[in-house]
Amino acid sequence: MTVLYSAEMNDLLGTVPASLPSGGVVDGNVRVKRATITLASQATSDTIVIAKAAEGETFLYGVTQASATLGSSATVAIGITGATGKYRAAATHTTTAPVVFGLQAASVTLAAGEEIFITIASAALPSSGTFVVDLYFSNT
Repeated sequence: MTVLYSAEMNDLLGTVPASLPSGGVVDGNVRVKRATITLASQATSDTIVIAKAAEGETFLYGVTQASATLGSSATVAIGITGATGKYRAAATHTTTAPVVFGLQAASVTLAAGEEIFITIASAALPSSGTFVVDLYFSNT
């Protein structure tokens, strides 16, 4: 029977001498960055700064939840300058249930700190309610 290793475990268990994987992806501490936004008809030209990620952190995933739907035409993206959809591509948020995003972007360790923001596209946000974004990062 062949023993196979994940990408993260190969350097630690599958090679001699072993090399340690990044603490951002193996045995790291998980940190959450929460942003609570009071909806007030924010326009498509607006951005909302929601977090500051530090150098060395590794993005795991994010969760959004709204007290009311953002509507079928308002789209939001979560990212940084030059890559506004880095963490969540522009999409509608038409549910009040939690929505997980960014799983495919996981395990990218930041080489420098980033200011993360929401970009509003297509239509203004609702005039009332609350929109919460939780971003999960790991680090050593």
